[in-house]
Amino acid sequence: MPQGYSIRDMAEDQVTAMKSLGITKASVLGVSQGGMIAQYIAINHPEIMDKLILAVTTPYANNVVKTAVNGWIEMAKNGDHVTLMVDTAEKMYSEQYMKKNKKMFPLMARFTKPKTYERFFKNAYAILDFDARNELSKIQCPTFIVSGADDKTVGNDAPKEFSQGIIDTKVYIYEGLGHGTFTEAKDFYDRILAFLKQ
Repeated sequence: MPQGYSIRDMAEDQVTAMKSLGITKASVLGVSQGGMIAQYIAINHPEIMDKLILAVTTPYANNVVKTAVNGWIEMAKNGDHVTLMVDTAEKMYSEQYMKKNKKMFPLMARFTKPKTYERFFKNAYAILDFDARNELSKIQCPTFIVSGADDKTVGNDAPKEFSQGIIDTKVYIYEGLGHGTFTEAKDFYDRILAFLKQ
Protein backbone atom coordinates (compact mmCIF):
# COMPACT_ATOMS: atom_id res chain seq x y z
CA MET A 1 0.00 0.00 0.00
CA PRO A 2 1.57 3.31 -1.03
CA GLN A 3 1.83 6.26 1.33
CA GLY A 4 -1.33 8.36 1.24
CA TYR A 5 -3.40 5.46 -0.15
CA SER A 6 -7.00 6.69 0.00
CA ILE A 7 -10.41 5.02 0.08
CA ARG A 8 -10.97 6.32 -3.44
CA ASP A 9 -7.67 4.71 -4.53
CA MET A 10 -8.78 1.43 -2.98
CA ALA A 11 -12.04 1.61 -4.94
CA GLU A 12 -10.17 2.21 -8.20
CA ASP A 13 -7.90 -0.75 -7.53
CA GLN A 14 -10.94 -2.94 -6.83
CA VAL A 15 -12.53 -1.89 -10.13
CA THR A 16 -9.28 -2.63 -11.96
CA ALA A 17 -9.24 -6.11 -10.41
CA MET A 18 -12.89 -6.71 -11.35
CA LYS A 19 -12.30 -5.67 -14.97
CA SER A 20 -9.15 -7.82 -15.15
CA LEU A 21 -11.30 -10.78 -14.09
CA GLY A 22 -13.86 -9.99 -16.78
CA ILE A 23 -16.50 -8.77 -14.32
CA THR A 24 -18.44 -6.10 -16.19
CA LYS A 25 -21.51 -5.94 -13.91
CA ALA A 26 -21.77 -6.86 -10.23
CA SER A 27 -23.68 -6.49 -7.02
CA VAL A 28 -21.26 -5.24 -4.38
CA LEU A 29 -21.39 -5.87 -0.62
CA GLY A 30 -19.22 -3.53 1.43
CA VAL A 31 -18.81 -4.05 5.18
CA SER A 32 -17.32 -1.34 7.43
CA GLN A 33 -14.28 0.13 5.58
CA GLY A 34 -15.31 -2.07 2.66
CA GLY A 35 -18.57 -0.14 2.63
CA MET A 36 -16.62 3.08 2.20
CA ILE A 37 -14.77 1.55 -0.74
CA ALA A 38 -18.05 0.26 -2.21
CA GLN A 39 -19.54 3.77 -2.10
CA TYR A 40 -16.77 5.10 -4.34
CA ILE A 41 -17.13 2.14 -6.72
CA ALA A 42 -20.83 3.02 -7.11
CA ILE A 43 -20.12 6.76 -7.34
CA ASN A 44 -17.32 6.60 -9.91
CA HIS A 45 -18.34 3.47 -11.85
CA PRO A 46 -22.15 3.27 -12.01
CA GLU A 47 -21.87 1.26 -15.24
CA ILE A 48 -20.60 -1.82 -13.36
CA MET A 49 -23.05 -1.64 -10.46
CA ASP A 50 -26.15 -3.82 -10.36
CA LYS A 51 -27.00 -3.52 -6.66
CA LEU A 52 -25.15 -2.15 -3.63
CA ILE A 53 -25.23 -3.38 -0.04
CA LEU A 54 -23.68 -1.10 2.59
CA ALA A 55 -23.32 -2.84 5.95
CA VAL A 56 -22.23 -1.24 9.24
CA THR A 57 -20.56 1.63 7.43
CA THR A 58 -20.88 5.40 7.12
CA PRO A 59 -20.67 8.07 4.38
CA TYR A 60 -17.89 9.94 6.22
CA ALA A 61 -15.50 9.83 9.16
CA ASN A 62 -17.82 11.21 11.83
CA ASN A 63 -16.85 11.86 15.46
CA VAL A 64 -17.56 8.27 16.52
CA VAL A 65 -15.28 6.98 13.76
CA LYS A 66 -12.55 9.49 14.58
CA THR A 67 -12.61 8.68 18.29
CA ALA A 68 -12.41 4.93 17.66
CA VAL A 69 -9.76 5.05 14.92
CA ASN A 70 -7.55 7.64 16.64
CA GLY A 71 -7.66 5.53 19.79
CA TRP A 72 -6.57 2.45 17.84
CA ILE A 73 -3.76 4.41 16.18
CA GLU A 74 -2.42 5.40 19.61
CA MET A 75 -2.62 1.80 20.86
CA ALA A 76 -0.75 0.61 17.77
CA LYS A 77 1.90 3.32 18.18
CA ASN A 78 2.40 2.10 21.75
CA GLY A 79 2.65 -1.50 20.54
CA ASP A 80 -0.19 -2.52 22.88
CA HIS A 81 -1.75 -5.17 20.68
CA VAL A 82 -3.80 -6.84 23.42
CA THR A 83 -5.52 -3.56 24.32
CA LEU A 84 -6.03 -2.82 20.61
CA MET A 85 -7.71 -6.19 20.02
CA VAL A 86 -9.91 -5.98 23.12
CA ASP A 87 -10.96 -2.38 22.45
CA THR A 88 -11.78 -3.23 18.82
CA ALA A 89 -13.91 -6.15 20.01
CA GLU A 90 -15.68 -4.04 22.63
CA LYS A 91 -16.57 -1.47 19.95
CA MET A 92 -17.77 -4.19 17.56
CA TYR A 93 -19.79 -6.70 19.50
CA SER A 94 -22.84 -6.73 21.75
CA GLU A 95 -22.46 -7.13 25.51
CA GLN A 96 -23.94 -10.62 25.26
CA TYR A 97 -21.37 -11.66 22.66
CA MET A 98 -18.52 -10.16 24.69
CA LYS A 99 -19.59 -12.01 27.84
CA LYS A 100 -19.30 -15.28 25.95
CA ASN A 101 -16.06 -14.51 24.12
CA LYS A 102 -14.11 -11.81 26.00
CA LYS A 103 -11.39 -14.21 27.22
CA MET A 104 -10.69 -15.20 23.62
CA PHE A 105 -9.51 -11.76 22.41
CA PRO A 106 -6.35 -11.36 24.57
CA LEU A 107 -5.40 -14.92 23.57
CA MET A 108 -5.96 -14.14 19.88
CA ALA A 109 -3.88 -10.98 20.22
CA ARG A 110 -0.80 -13.02 21.12
CA PHE A 111 -1.00 -14.87 17.80
CA THR A 112 -2.10 -12.00 15.54
CA LYS A 113 0.33 -9.21 16.36
CA PRO A 114 1.88 -8.03 13.06
CA LYS A 115 5.60 -7.45 12.61
CA THR A 116 4.77 -3.85 11.72
CA TYR A 117 1.66 -1.67 11.93
CA GLU A 118 2.49 0.13 8.68
CA ARG A 119 -0.46 -1.35 6.76
CA PHE A 120 -2.80 -0.72 9.70
CA PHE A 121 -1.78 2.95 9.86
CA LYS A 122 -2.35 3.45 6.12
CA ASN A 123 -5.85 1.95 6.39
CA ALA A 124 -6.62 3.99 9.50
CA TYR A 125 -5.55 7.31 8.00
CA ALA A 126 -7.51 6.53 4.83
CA ILE A 127 -10.64 6.10 6.96
CA LEU A 128 -10.03 9.38 8.80
CA ASP A 129 -9.82 11.23 5.45
CA PHE A 130 -12.97 9.62 4.01
CA ASP A 131 -16.01 11.78 3.14
CA ALA A 132 -18.44 10.80 0.36
CA ARG A 133 -21.46 12.79 1.60
CA ASN A 134 -21.51 15.29 -1.26
CA GLU A 135 -21.40 12.51 -3.86
CA LEU A 136 -24.02 10.09 -2.53
CA SER A 137 -26.58 11.31 -5.08
CA LYS A 138 -24.37 9.82 -7.80
CA ILE A 139 -25.25 6.34 -6.53
CA GLN A 140 -28.07 5.30 -8.86
CA CYS A 141 -28.39 1.55 -8.25
CA PRO A 142 -30.77 -0.06 -5.72
CA THR A 143 -29.03 0.09 -2.33
CA PHE A 144 -29.59 -1.93 0.84
CA ILE A 145 -28.39 -0.36 4.11
CA VAL A 146 -27.80 -2.79 6.99
CA SER A 147 -26.84 -1.45 10.42
CA GLY A 148 -26.83 -2.26 14.09
CA ALA A 149 -28.77 0.07 16.38
CA ASP A 150 -25.81 0.41 18.78
CA ASP A 151 -22.72 0.82 16.61
CA LYS A 152 -19.78 2.06 18.69
CA THR A 153 -17.44 2.10 15.68
CA VAL A 154 -19.29 4.19 13.07
CA GLY A 155 -22.23 5.54 15.09
CA ASN A 156 -25.95 5.25 14.38
CA ASP A 157 -26.69 8.10 11.94
CA ALA A 158 -25.63 6.40 8.70
CA PRO A 159 -28.98 4.81 7.73
CA LYS A 160 -30.66 8.22 7.75
CA GLU A 161 -27.73 9.91 6.00
CA PHE A 162 -27.61 7.27 3.27
CA SER A 163 -31.39 7.40 2.78
CA GLN A 164 -31.27 11.17 2.35
CA GLY A 165 -28.40 11.01 -0.14
CA ILE A 166 -29.13 7.90 -2.21
CA ILE A 167 -32.30 7.88 -4.29
CA ASP A 168 -33.19 4.16 -4.07
CA THR A 169 -32.57 2.70 -0.61
CA LYS A 170 -33.95 -0.02 1.60
CA VAL A 171 -32.87 -0.04 5.26
CA TYR A 172 -32.74 -2.74 7.92
CA ILE A 173 -31.50 -2.04 11.45
CA TYR A 174 -30.73 -4.82 13.92
CA GLU A 175 -31.83 -3.86 17.42
CA GLY A 176 -29.40 -4.82 20.19
CA LEU A 177 -26.47 -5.26 17.82
CA GLY A 178 -23.64 -3.00 16.71
CA HIS A 179 -20.68 -3.04 14.34
CA GLY A 180 -20.39 -6.83 14.54
CA THR A 181 -23.89 -7.32 13.13
CA PHE A 182 -22.49 -9.22 10.14
CA THR A 183 -21.07 -11.79 12.58
CA GLU A 184 -23.79 -11.86 15.22
CA ALA A 185 -27.02 -11.71 13.20
CA LYS A 186 -27.82 -15.24 12.08
CA ASP A 187 -29.99 -14.00 9.19
CA PHE A 188 -27.55 -11.33 7.95
CA TYR A 189 -26.66 -13.08 4.69
CA ASP A 190 -30.20 -14.38 4.19
CA ARG A 191 -31.43 -10.77 4.15
CA ILE A 192 -28.76 -9.79 1.64
CA LEU A 193 -29.60 -12.71 -0.64
CA ALA A 194 -33.29 -11.82 -0.46
CA PHE A 195 -32.45 -8.25 -1.52
CA LEU A 196 -30.31 -9.49 -4.41
CA LYS A 197 -33.08 -11.80 -5.63
CA GLN A 198 -35.73 -9.05 -5.69
